[in-house]
Amino acid sequence: MPASLPTHPFRTAEDLDLVLDAIGDTRVVLLGEASHGTHEYYTWRTALSQRLIREKGFQFIAVEGDWPDCFEVNAAIKQDDVAYGSAAQLLQTFNRWPTWMWGNWEIAALVEWLHRHNKPLQAEARVGFYGLDVYSLWDSLQQVLRYVEKQGDGAVTAARQAFRCFEPYSTDPQEYARAVAFVSEDCQAEVIEVLRALRHQAHERQYANLPEREQAFGAEQNALVAVNAERYYKAMLRGGGASWNVRDHHMMETLTRLLNLHGPGSKAIIWAHNTHIGDARYTDMRREEMVNLGQLAREQAGREQVFSIGFGSYQGSVVAGKAWGAKLEKMEVPAATRNSWEGQLHSQLDGANALLLSSELKDHAHLRQSQGHRAIGVVYRSQFEQFGNYVPSVIPERYDAFLFLDRTRALHPLDIHPAQKGPPDLYPWGE
Repeated sequence: MPASLPTHPFRTAEDLDLVLDAIGDTRVVLLGEASHGTHEYYTWRTALSQRLIREKGFQFIAVEGDWPDCFEVNAAIKQDDVAYGSAAQLLQTFNRWPTWMWGNWEIAALVEWLHRHNKPLQAEARVGFYGLDVYSLWDSLQQVLRYVEKQGDGAVTAARQAFRCFEPYSTDPQEYARAVAFVSEDCQAEVIEVLRALRHQAHERQYANLPEREQAFGAEQNALVAVNAERYYKAMLRGGGASWNVRDHHMMETLTRLLNLHGPGSKAIIWAHNTHIGDARYTDMRREEMVNLGQLAREQAGREQVFSIGFGSYQGSVVAGKAWGAKLEKMEVPAATRNSWEGQLHSQLDGANALLLSSELKDHAHLRQSQGHRAIGVVYRSQFEQFGNYVPSVIPERYDAFLFLDRTRALHPLDIHPAQKGPPDLYPWGE
């Protein structure tokens, strides 16, 4: 690292004062992670989220997770009483691989905190928990059908037709995509009609309060997931960046809808991988004409209304699989490569954690060039890390702030810690 960078130490939640001040009155705060299986990313995002909710009035957390599963958590944390047994039991709803992303003790602790926070509040003021992702085509269709049959309204026919259209593909959206790849007939018209019918119904009806609006919103969102998932799986089969763009446009559309649901001036906290929340225009994604949520949020809401925080670490351990669908494992994360962003911070900080603000980094000319920045997905093989786990990034432009953790450790999935009560403290410094 040619010149020493301005950094700020952080060890406790109080050390986040600086980033809270920098966030100011921003409406959307994006909290990243450099892997989907690192304990400290979850606990520090929880610490930040709690402060944003308590001190700045943020109304909901939206995560890189499926809408139906997250909506079940959302309903549970807004109840007066704990009707779901325990948070760990509630999180068993996340049963699609990779289950550990949201089925873990760190999220269980967040769920319990959200319920305690919500309980004394009026229904309209209770903090929500929602999913932004697009994978849940079949589950979302099932949720729509249950909703319209219970309501007994005009969308029943459209929902049943869509359900029957997908039924031959054994609930496997990839099998559906392969089956329709070379024919003119697919189920696109059917899912679009379901969405149209639900939107017409919502326009015709008046809802007295947010909880009522939210139930209708949830059904419409499931229909939107079905529409965009149908597009996503067909695009994925074709390869290239098109499916990624469908997915992140869906995330942005969902975020916009959630902000509108909660009313003028509402504020959102987003939890997603750095590859989603760090502006794609300042990475090599731009060459492939790929966009992401961080870029779209800045473009649509205005950069002054969006604050993105990247996360990264130098070495430690992580939970991941060696292939898609493989058994989850605790894996070692080797020291970051010498010239990477993380490797350079480790050298400068001599093993300490640090908070960096992009507003203080922009005078450092060498940071205007791309730096290799580590990214670990749900599939990981450390022996091949240097060949595909570093995303060239202009860090001060990609993020508004960066939290560097020199040494991190693996998440605590419910699958491999079933009898454990969870980490003894929500915060990393309490363990």
